[in-house]
Amino acid sequence: MKKTTTIICGSYITILESAHKVNPMITNNITRMLDAKKIHYTAFELPIEKLGAIETARILNVPLEQVFKTIVISREGKGKPILAVVPGSGDVDLKRLAKALGEKKLLLPSEHEAEQITGLQAGGISPLALVNKGFQVVMDSSAGRFKEIHISGGQRGLNIRLPVDALITLTQARLAEIGNSEEGAIRISESGIHE
Repeated sequence: MKKTTTIICGSYITILESAHKVNPMITNNITRMLDAKKIHYTAFELPIEKLGAIETARILNVPLEQVFKTIVISREGKGKPILAVVPGSGDVDLKRLAKALGEKKLLLPSEHEAEQITGLQAGGISPLALVNKGFQVVMDSSAGRFKEIHISGGQRGLNIRLPVDALITLTQARLAEIGNSEEGAIRISESGIHE
């Protein structure tokens, strides 16, 4: 395992390269699951505060389009909550998402409601932390442009870079064009309302 500490944009981050192990100080259920499934990933320790995708991309010095955010979406009636995984540079389009799922109407819960639904803090909501917890995961098809993407590590201060195909398999995500459309797009604040 390689461990380096670097200063990027004035913030200290620890970058841990892992072939299946991670430094115990940032080990959580997600890193243990990735280790157990022998999935290669890189964990990035960031400041323990609510960071949006824009700030995360700046700190990690990676393209914003490669940092994905998770937005919690509710169905109008009964049914599983949805985790919409979209690039940090974009927005979730509720009309496109509803069409992809055959739903008439979807709702964007408040940040507080999203935290209650997931049991996770905004800034740490991750589809990997919610595997087998009754959430339907829909990932924007733009993820297919990358071999690896960055997502939250399930807690504030932890970002994970992993292969897109591994993320899709683990979360049983469905790929669809769910982002960036003028009509129906919901703007998520730069601080990441549900990221």
